[in-house]
Amino acid sequence: MDLRTELPRLLPGAIAWAQSQATHVAESGIALNAAGLDLARRVGVVSPERIRLKVFRALPLPDDPTLRAAAVEAGLLGPNMVGLTLGQSILVCHGHVTARLISHECRHVQQYEAHGSIEAFLPIYLAQVITLGYANAPFELDARAHEVSA
Repeated sequence: MDLRTELPRLLPGAIAWAQSQATHVAESGIALNAAGLDLARRVGVVSPERIRLKVFRALPLPDDPTLRAAAVEAGLLGPNMVGLTLGQSILVCHGHVTARLISHECRHVQQYEAHGSIEAFLPIYLAQVITLGYANAPFELDARAHEVSA
């Protein structure tokens, strides 16, 4: 699949899926503890008290097969991914809740805050990942630069 060509067609479904997952975590996740709130503040989150965290056995995948395939092909979801941030909702795989990962994901929350919404942030982020690759996407580089080791 040519993700650059398909992105405009896939984007509405990706945004809808991201918003539904964010809502689910906002309703069923837990607030950050004191250490998590501190990490969030340290990486620039304006409203860390609004963050919700939910631990999963595996990160959820879109039901739509084309959207699922695109997310896996882009390296955004799949068996090697252990964290995902959608707005102020952080999804983490069981056994991977570490200061490094939480600080990384909280930096993504800060990025969402700076852009105002999932709908505003996601097109930019996905274009970066598709054009430059997940590892070289500027938002990923920024999140890695803000990781806290302890």
